[in-house]
Amino acid sequence: MARGFALSAGVAPGVIRAAARTAESLGYDSFWVNYPAPTDGLASLAQAAAETARVTLGVGVVPLHAVGPDAIAAGVKATRLPVARLLLGVGSPNPGALGRVRDGIASLRAHLPARLYVAALGPRMCQLAGELADGVLLNWLTPEHAGRSAAWVREAAAAAHRPPPRLAAYVRVALGPDAARLVHAEGQRYASIPAYADHFARMGVSPSATAVVARDAAEIPDALARWERVLDDVVVRAVTVSDTIDDTLALVRAARPA
Repeated sequence: MARGFALSAGVAPGVIRAAARTAESLGYDSFWVNYPAPTDGLASLAQAAAETARVTLGVGVVPLHAVGPDAIAAGVKATRLPVARLLLGVGSPNPGALGRVRDGIASLRAHLPARLYVAALGPRMCQLAGELADGVLLNWLTPEHAGRSAAWVREAAAAAHRPPPRLAAYVRVALGPDAARLVHAEGQRYASIPAYADHFARMGVSPSATAVVARDAAEIPDALARWERVLDDVVVRAVTVSDTIDDTLALVRAARPA
């Protein structure tokens, strides 16, 4: 089991640099940003790379319908990201998601030696990840559904006669008196996206049931342990009142690995 920390790629570069530096010093195994196009998540991740030497660097995930494999490879080279530390996540919405991800992974393997992760919500994308990816990045899911998703991934890997990919998930974590409100607002934003609406309906839960809402930092370790029992990597996806250095570092420290 390992722990990562994740921020939106759209926060200020100084916040990303400070969070990455602090996460590495506190023993986190990975540091992630997303890729909310048109914001360039690779450029944001390069800010973290410049401040760190050990922690692995994840982008979760580049949308293949908007940014093709050639452009992704060019972006990695242009930003001089350390490929040996890079976890390169890709994903795609429907229609055509499975074929686009399959073709994208094949093309990226020819361009880059980075470890390739696939964003997966449903069983078919989990199975595709098990068949061909180095890792799978799950999102907005309960510990129970994480276990089901892990089984889909591992069964597909076994059928393909290959080792199972590494199992990672973003887990939203909010801290303090506004935690419930912040998670609810974030969850409602995702629930307005059809693929996520289907995902929540498949699990039969509200978005908030997939997150950690903590009034006190002492509540976070036991809460995260529920996901850590079934996954290889739990990535704390920060949900804060504001994207300031102080608010962000407070959460980095509160959720630090034991």
